[in-house]
Amino acid sequence: MSFNTALSGLNAASADLNVKSNNIANVSTTGFKESRAEFADVFALSAFGSSDTAIGNGVVLNNVAQQFSQGNLELTNNALDLGISGQGFFALAPNENNDDIVYSRAGAFNVDKDGFIVNSSGQFLRAFPVNADGTVTSTSMSSTTTVQLPSSAGIPQATANVDLATNLPSTAVGIDPLVTAIDPTDPTTYSNSTSFTMFDSLGNEHIVTMYYQKTTTPNEWNVEAYIAGDEINPVGTTTPFQLGGTETLNFDPAAGGALAALSTTDLSFSLLGTDYVSGAAAQSVTVSFTGTTQNSAGFNVTSLSQDGFPTGRLSGLDISDDGLIRATFTNGQATPLGKIALANFANPQGLKQIGNTSWSETIDSGQVLGGEAGTGVLGLIQSGALEASNVDLTAELVGLITAQRNFQANSKAIETNNAITQTIINLR
Repeated sequence: MSFNTALSGLNAASADLNVKSNNIANVSTTGFKESRAEFADVFALSAFGSSDTAIGNGVVLNNVAQQFSQGNLELTNNALDLGISGQGFFALAPNENNDDIVYSRAGAFNVDKDGFIVNSSGQFLRAFPVNADGTVTSTSMSSTTTVQLPSSAGIPQATANVDLATNLPSTAVGIDPLVTAIDPTDPTTYSNSTSFTMFDSLGNEHIVTMYYQKTTTPNEWNVEAYIAGDEINPVGTTTPFQLGGTETLNFDPAAGGALAALSTTDLSFSLLGTDYVSGAAAQSVTVSFTGTTQNSAGFNVTSLSQDGFPTGRLSGLDISDDGLIRATFTNGQATPLGKIALANFANPQGLKQIGNTSWSETIDSGQVLGGEAGTGVLGLIQSGALEASNVDLTAELVGLITAQRNFQANSKAIETNNAITQTIINLR
């Protein structure tokens, strides 16, 4: 029996060496989780035997337990390198339409030839569907989909609203509008001017110039908008084309030169599709002068914004720490594509290792619990970082020495038992 006991010790030491060797081999594997060999003693006792004098029968490998401690996050220059800071696993599928999901902590992703986000093994990243504002519509793991980058360019949006606030100099010389109308080609007919860019339905830029004329009525200004004549039919016109009518702004000197309470603050105009040389669709624009003032300071634009934008090309991806994936375009717009699904389990150590730094769900692990990053116990996602292996190389090397000593000690036990047996055989 002593031979078998020592042999079980040899097998246990060998298993420990194998586990530690595997850990060391994967010390540079992204997302790898080290394992630990766990042993149990073998103790056999008959129904009427005495436990006081019973001797154990050796050792057995009881479990190879995975250790899901956090690995260090190493920064990279790739936005699709993702690391999870905290609990959770990425959900992956072997192909686009496969619901057989596997789980991994390795976040080295790239884009395949069809624009899908995949890892180096070709597994597809799964994400929760989102609304236009980036809010998740469902957090069920069964509702997750693969993530594909848009192949088309960003669609342009025609300008509909412009906010333009200026300060108009109170010291400007008044011009009688009944005698002198605003003429963009004659600087003596207006006091100041400024321009802004608006976009038509095809994404073409159009420069609109606003002309401000201080009238002879105290604290009153007239404003008119014009566009270059060669952008409007008939082709070849050089005379600036007026957009809309004349807006009159009145200011309250008792309120520090702010717009008077009853003053109209909007100038609206429309362009038909036949008006544009570009052939763009009909367009209605409202210019708001809210915030415009009149005081002793010089003329200046205090704020300007408009809601149109041109055609855009895909320029990159932006991934927030809560996992929201946005496609960014050269026109400054961003389109949400999905929110990365994170998975968690009641017992992660019960997951089944399937290779490629991936695990699959088992009865021991419990059912998968899906959720958004940063909610509940799930960690945050860091873009431009990868989680390194959690193997402590120094500890593993010391463990190798210990396992080697255990192997030698059990070998010595076998050698001693052999010497005793040989002595008994040689008795005469």
